[in-house]
Order: sequence, then structure tokens, then C-alpha cells
Amino acid sequence: MRILVTGGAGFIGSNFVHFLRRERPDCDIVVLDKLTYAGNPANLEGVEDEIEFIKGDVAEFEDVEAVVAGCDSIVNFAAETHVDRSIVDADAFIRTDIYGAYVLLETARALGVECFIQISTDEVYGEVAEGFSVETDPLMPRNPYAASKAGADRLAYSYWATHGVPVIISRGSNNYGPRQYPEKLIPLFVTNAIDGLECPIYGEGKAVRDWIHVDDHCRGILTMLEQGEPGEVYNCGGGNLRDTNQMAEGILGAAEAPLDLLKHVPDRVGHDMRYALDSSKLERLGWKPEVDFAEGLRRTVQWYKDNEDWWRPIKSGEFKQWWKHYYLDQGRG
Repeated sequence: MRILVTGGAGFIGSNFVHFLRRERPDCDIVVLDKLTYAGNPANLEGVEDEIEFIKGDVAEFEDVEAVVAGCDSIVNFAAETHVDRSIVDADAFIRTDIYGAYVLLETARALGVECFIQISTDEVYGEVAEGFSVETDPLMPRNPYAASKAGADRLAYSYWATHGVPVIISRGSNNYGPRQYPEKLIPLFVTNAIDGLECPIYGEGKAVRDWIHVDDHCRGILTMLEQGEPGEVYNCGGGNLRDTNQMAEGILGAAEAPLDLLKHVPDRVGHDMRYALDSSKLERLGWKPEVDFAEGLRRTVQWYKDNEDWWRPIKSGEFKQWWKHYYLDQGRG
């Protein structure tokens, strides 16, 4: 099998590449990544000689057509992902998340790709006050990032319904693990704690998320790729519901940092207070999360403690300007 992994230098995409090299060493892997601020060639260290890497933009037909030819399957991780950034400027989210998906789908249709995995998110369901989202629930995204992912999600399905493109959609919960850009909760808090900086908690810290280790998500995606049915959606959640206060205390505890670094700041506008997934449909294919949450969090925190040479260049570059603009200048840090 020859697999195209778009966004393969980002967080989940690069972990999927590493996972495939371990679990399916006979696969040929092609990575297409634009290398925007969150795409990092260092994320592919250790496998760079075992894959084909091409720098390119999923929203450009010329870039996509050149790499899709000869690939059996596409796994589309390419996306802008940070909700805070989408609130400030949604333009890149519309271009990459929706138009990029369109370019990939059109090319997959033209070239007869055998399987197309669209990586969606639990955020497309919107706020879930109680219970658990199932795949047939209506989509009610409430921020520009979630809306862009919902648009791509349904666009992908339409290519199955209309053109017969063999699309499968994964809706994963909050991923955690190594190589995550430090604008996200866990790497932000760990790296701030190492430097004795405050860790901002939105509002009262009661927003609940379902956390899944990135390796468990990668295992779920591989299950969909090999056993999933075209035209179907599969939730992929870790079953680890925690609010922000619980996460913050767990992160700083694992980092052996004082809790007085935690600071409550003004809440995010339109902040969804709870997501929760029912993953029983995927479990019926034989998948289940395997990483114990406490152990996974401990290992994740330790990775950032052991890899300062990975995150320090990031936090001194583009991230520093973003942090000043969104957090410091607006009283969030």
C-alpha cells in the first residue's frame, strides 16, 4: 500500500507516520505538508529516510495532483486547528480545512483513490451538555474552527454520496502526546511550568473534554483504513473526560511544578463547555483505547521535559508573537 499523509509534519499527522512505520513497515508513505507554523520537519526525525516528503499546499491542485498519482489511500490531517486563532482570523481555516479538502477530494475522484480518510473532530457536534455524541447526531459547530471542520466533514461525505469516492470520516476527541505545538493546553502548561511562567485557565476552568492519547487515535485511524466501510463516520474518543482544572492540576503534578502557577483568565468567546463521544461503533471493529490516561499524561509531560531542544526554538519564534498578541495584550496571561 502507498499512503499519502497530508499534514504529516504536524502533531497528529507526524505521530501517524511514526505509528505506520512501526505497525505497517511495508507501507510506502508520502507526506505532503505546507510547513506552516505548526508543521515541523523535526517531527519526522527518525523516519525521514523511510518516507517521501514533499513540501506543498493541499489547497493547490498542482501540488496535490503531483503527489496523489500512484497513491492507494489518502489520510487528510492537513488543517488549521487552534480555536483561538480561528476566532481572530478564520481565513486560513476556510482555505486549508475546507478548500484544501475539496482539492484533495476532486483529485482522489479523478485518479481513483481506493480509500480517503477525512480527519474530522468531536467539535463538529458542538456543545454536548449531557450524554455522548453518536455519529448520527446533528452537527452544530459553534466556533470558526469547528465550522470549517464540519464543512470539510460533510463535503467529504458528499463526494461519497455523489461521486462514489470511498470516503471514511474520523471524528476524534482531544489528542495528547509528543510533538504537539505548544499553543495547546498540555504542551503550553508543561513548557510554561518549566520556565516558571503562569498557566492561563479560561473562565472557571469547568470546560470538559474527552482526552485520547495520539497513539490510540492513530490505531483507530488505521482500523478505519483497513476495516472501515466507505461512506461511514466513526467516533474515536478516549473515554477520559476531564475539566480544565483537573487537567491543569494533573499536568503540573506530573511536571512537579507548583499549582500557584495556575491563573484564571477571561473565558474564550463562544466556549463550548463539554464534548463527549460514544465510540462503540469503532469498537465493534475491534478497536479500543489502550493507553492508560494517567500513564499517558505522565509520559507526555516527560517527553516535553526531555525535549527542550524541540520546543524552545518554537516558543522563541512565531509563537512568541502570537502569545503577546492574543494572551498578554488582551489580559489573558
